[in-house]
Amino acid sequence: MTDYKILLKQASEIIEGEPWCIAALSNISSLIMTSLKDLNWAGFYLVRNGVLTVGPFQGKPACIHIQPGKGVCGTALLKDETMLVPDVHAFSGHIACDSASNSEIVVPIHSNGRVVAVLDIDSPLLNRFSEADKAGLGQLARLLEEKAEWEINNSR
Repeated sequence: MTDYKILLKQASEIIEGEPWCIAALSNISSLIMTSLKDLNWAGFYLVRNGVLTVGPFQGKPACIHIQPGKGVCGTALLKDETMLVPDVHAFSGHIACDSASNSEIVVPIHSNGRVVAVLDIDSPLLNRFSEADKAGLGQLARLLEEKAEWEINNSR
């Protein structure tokens, strides 16, 4: 069982050291992958021009773009709610980026009242994610909402 109190403390320290979302999400995806057992993918999709675009992650190469309402990630974006899916093969419209994935959890992340990203975590095990994971990862998303800098400034 994951100790989310420790995970949240570590994540907070990462963000304090670098609040820019891309750098923070890179290390947070690594933190998740090394802190939770039985995962095969952990990372983020960022909303760009209304579409989810792959961001920092750990795992095999992933789908680059996901339309709102498509798959578990797109459904989480469209509904603006956490999706805990015990068996992705039973989820209508599931997108199989990695055929080894059997369960998934996706948590929306907000900035200025809108979803700006989703946290996506996959496992090769069925029923891998629990309500405790949903609560703990929800707290992680709230931490990212509060402390990460979500504006991406391309000026030099």
